[in-house]
Amino acid sequence: MVRIAGREFSWREGMTVADLLKELADPYPYCAVRVRDQLVSRPNFDTATVPNESEVVLIPLISGG
Repeated sequence: MVRIAGREFSWREGMTVADLLKELADPYPYCAVRVRDQLVSRPNFDTATVPNESEVVLIPLISGG
């Protein structure tokens, strides 16, 4: 299992951050994700794997002035 904001999602061998975001079906373009204590930036979503029993934090892009 993988946990995001208190929700649990099924885990599978070789799952990447990109795979997990597809399962969420959330159209928001996150700029980074924290997997356990490791920060993963958007360019690495396709290659960064998500270990089983991970706590994942989605980090949105913040802009303003």
